[in-house]
Formats: sequence, structure tokens, C-alpha cells
Amino acid sequence: MKTFEELGGRKILEKGTKLFYDKVYAHPWLGRFFKDVPQEIIEGQQIDFLQGALGGKKVYCGRLPIPTHTHMFITDEVFDLRSEILVEALQEVQACNELIERILKVDQAFRGGIVKKTVGDCEKRYFTDELMIITKPS
Repeated sequence: MKTFEELGGRKILEKGTKLFYDKVYAHPWLGRFFKDVPQEIIEGQQIDFLQGALGGKKVYCGRLPIPTHTHMFITDEVFDLRSEILVEALQEVQACNELIERILKVDQAFRGGIVKKTVGDCEKRYFTDELMIITKPS
């Protein structure tokens, strides 16, 4: 198994993450999940998180994925669509297959805690939170 640096290190994560979020923010459905989050902030958090998860220097100090997404109604369809866009972006920046597989493995590890079957499975993170229920555009 290659080291984080042999997989392309932080530089490939930066390129892939930037392209991924460019695609997500432009997407008519997924982009609505991020309407109040500055793209550069989410990109930085994702890069830092993945760097540590893939064996690089651990610098991420934010919330873990499951508690971060408790208020969002994320279905299997949303999760799968996100994964497809992620793979597409990583391939476009010429990330190696091993890196793509390892990133998808990290993502899938959180699937059970992020995907919800019903809106009733969502929970507010804070008293002032609103549940985020984004319907698929027709």
C-alpha cells in the first residue's frame, strides 16, 4: 500500500477537492445543501480531514462527519450522487485508482451514520438549527 505522499499528497487532494466542490456547488440539487457555507471553508475542512484519514499529517480539528450531518436529510440517492461526482472529479485531476478507492472507503465508513431513511431520523445539532430537507429538483 502506498503512503499518502506516494498517492499524490496534499497537492492532489487540493486539486481534486476544489474541482469536486466546484461541481457540487453548481449542481442543482447538491449545491442547495451548501447554500450557506462558503466553498473555501468546506474545501479546507475536507482536505484536512482526508489528509489525516489517508495517513498524512493530522491537522483537522473540526466535527466528525456523522454529527456534522445529523440535521440533513441525506438519502442513499444523495450519498450515491455525491460519490459519483467525487470519483469524476478525482479522475479528472488524474488521481490514481488507489487514492480514489481509499477516499471512497473513508466515505463509505460514514455512510450508515449520515444516510437517513426518513426525515424523522434527522436531529438538530443545536437548538437554533433547522432540519435541512432538500427535495430533488424535477
